[in-house]
Amino acid sequence: MNVTNHPGVMSEYQKELVATAVAVSIRCDDCVAYHVDKAKKLGAVREELVEILAVAIEMGGGPAVVYAAKVLSHFDQLSAS
Repeated sequence: MNVTNHPGVMSEYQKELVATAVAVSIRCDDCVAYHVDKAKKLGAVREELVEILAVAIEMGGGPAVVYAAKVLSHFDQLSAS
């Protein structure tokens, strides 16, 4: 069951931003790709990702920096298509 697309207090869009931050914190390449794709489709802009990635880096330390760069790279590739 994908919790991000079930109704609740938070929107699917907000949940995808959180999921992206978690994907960075746990260093999951496939999760990064999936949640960035979905967040972009729901209207995420790069500036929001930068903000949420700052939180992920704060919580995930140095390794999260590497994955945050992957998020922005993937987002930029999607934006160029």
